[in-house]
Amino acid sequence: MTGEGRPLRADARRKRDAILVAAVDVFAERGIEIALDEVARRAGVGIATLYRHFPTREALIAGAYIREIELLCDGVDDLLAAMPADEALVAWMQRFVGYVAGKPGMALALKSIVVTTDAAALQTSHDRVYAALGQLVEAGQRDGLIRADASSADLANGLSGVSLANSQPGTEERANRLIVLLVDGLRYNAAPRRAAR
Repeated sequence: MTGEGRPLRADARRKRDAILVAAVDVFAERGIEIALDEVARRAGVGIATLYRHFPTREALIAGAYIREIELLCDGVDDLLAAMPADEALVAWMQRFVGYVAGKPGMALALKSIVVTTDAAALQTSHDRVYAALGQLVEAGQRDGLIRADASSADLANGLSGVSLANSQPGTEERANRLIVLLVDGLRYNAAPRRAAR
């Protein structure tokens, strides 16, 4: 590969990122059924460039979802550094549900497109969600804030239910209350950490 190809790859990556940022913004404002030329216009690229990176609407939806999940999962360490693990778990789950509620139709669209798009990439993002939940739960268990029998798989199922039941704008407050109740259940019978002697 020649050095001349590298700037083009970097430029293509920049354009792809711009398309995904624009897609997330447009989906949040107007839903996923918008005309894709609006996404291209916001990204500052031509529609042909958008289709070169994302040949279908489903591919763009999946790409936007994966990008947002990556950003969300990358924030776990910062949350754990800023607050106790049980509070970090609440904050992370509320961010997750806020993401779903802020993108009308995104959760249901993802369920319908998982087979027709890059299923491996979507599976990777789901694995990252499980890993993020696992990291938060393990930190809470280590600190005696979360009961020892809590599992990230059970928590992921609960989070999925809360997300789907509250996937429309205006339901965030109810979803946030449900998450607090869910994590309160994880605190019950938590083994307090013994002070070092």
